[in-house]
Amino acid sequence: MAQAAGNDEGGVLTAALVQLSVGDDPAANLPVTRGLVAEAARQGATLVCTPEVTNLLTPDRARQARLLHCQADDPTLAALREDAARLRVWLSIGSISLKGDDPADTRFVNRSFLIGPDGRIAGCYDKIHMFDATVSEHESYRESAAFRAGDTAVVARGPDDLPIGMTVCYDVRFPHLYRRLAVAGARILLVPAAFNDTTGAAHWEVLLRARAIETGCFVLAAAQCGTHAAPHSPEARPRRSYGHSLAVAPWGEVLADGGTEPGVTLVRLDLARVADARGRVPAWRHDPVIRGPALSGPDVAR
Repeated sequence: MAQAAGNDEGGVLTAALVQLSVGDDPAANLPVTRGLVAEAARQGATLVCTPEVTNLLTPDRARQARLLHCQADDPTLAALREDAARLRVWLSIGSISLKGDDPADTRFVNRSFLIGPDGRIAGCYDKIHMFDATVSEHESYRESAAFRAGDTAVVARGPDDLPIGMTVCYDVRFPHLYRRLAVAGARILLVPAAFNDTTGAAHWEVLLRARAIETGCFVLAAAQCGTHAAPHSPEARPRRSYGHSLAVAPWGEVLADGGTEPGVTLVRLDLARVADARGRVPAWRHDPVIRGPALSGPDVAR
């Protein structure tokens, strides 16, 4: 498998975007996810990425409360950590819905994980920006009613010490977060998502390309797709996600598009392109002040 050079400017990384269409039963979702992660590893991926809410997507908050676990007890996280170690891959679990550990706040957390090839957690990030929006006459979302927002931006160390910025879905609309991650050293930005059809068709690609261009980073965005099965909530309006998992180069061109069905999309990242893009248009260095949330991870740009 091709490996990334984290401390050098060059190197090639083979990444895989795993596109899912999870339903409202975590036990049924997990085998599908594990199978696609294993397929990505068989195809030679060093870094495998899954979407936001890899474990469960349901409109039923009471069902979430019954089925979700704390991080230490979550079966999806435990199984995927085992798979990363068994397959010897880096695994970005786009996010998992979890019960929080604050007894004063009963809301859930939307937490992203970077798992090393030893199965250990190399980084975790709680989604900062909550999707509270009315996107059409029939679609309204209030993520903050059920989920507690994070407050810390995270750059984790991936293959060969490669700095990787961790974000989730709605974060993509807040460019200051991505500029901050780039200045802190990130060369790859992760944007796992469950974008709905309405906003996805209008904004998904252009936002991801903008974040890549503004920072001179590769952007890897694994996505949920299709209509999400919710047999335990038959009265609820069906939830659809846009799909089109994307890999975007630092110069802004789309390198890979996962289409609209579940599956695995591989892409080879020539990491020398980060330095090339930043050298040609070094806008990411020209902000006099980078303001934003607290930062966990490297604090010196490379």
